[in-house]
Amino acid sequence: MTRRIPPRSGTAFLLDEGDELVVLDPEGGQVGDLVAYARDDVREVISNGRTFDYEETISLTAGNVLWSNRSRRMLEIVEDTAGCHDFLLTPCSVDTFRHFYPDKPVHRGCFGNLAEALVPYGIGEDAIPTAFNIFMNVPVDPAGGKIAVLPPSTRPGDRIRLRALMPLVIGLTACSAYASNGGSFKPIDYRIEPAGNRGRPERF
Repeated sequence: MTRRIPPRSGTAFLLDEGDELVVLDPEGGQVGDLVAYARDDVREVISNGRTFDYEETISLTAGNVLWSNRSRRMLEIVEDTAGCHDFLLTPCSVDTFRHFYPDKPVHRGCFGNLAEALVPYGIGEDAIPTAFNIFMNVPVDPAGGKIAVLPPSTRPGDRIRLRALMPLVIGLTACSAYASNGGSFKPIDYRIEPAGNRGRPERF
């Protein structure tokens, strides 16, 4: 069963080792922030630095692995129809809105949505890392290193499939930042396909 994250909100859930998480952009042009924690010790968390180091690229797609701060493999990207994601920028937050959008209403952003969703798993705000920003379009100027945030290039139905390489706690949002989503906000869909029995109902 596919579940929907409403615009500008978030959720958290569990994955067993071998489960596959499919994240979909149902309408196109929408980012989803993903964070991951080892279920047996949530101090072990997804790490962009370790991932860039071991994968030797910042352009992560099918065949790449997302690593933890303890140098363990957390998630493998096994399918990717979008081919464009960001692992450089932190989740948007109240401070993000005050800094970049002073003329817009302040929103708690992905950071606030993740913080609320992760409370039941004993994960506090200070433990929220740089997220793997699914479908986010952040080109880097090769000459000067300057970054930009452009609208996502995703079309309706684009998806990424990630396989859990250990038992995990996952946080996932439908991003709230204006620039990241081309100025509008849409839902993000996801489903969990359990290991060894793809297509059976999720465990919620």
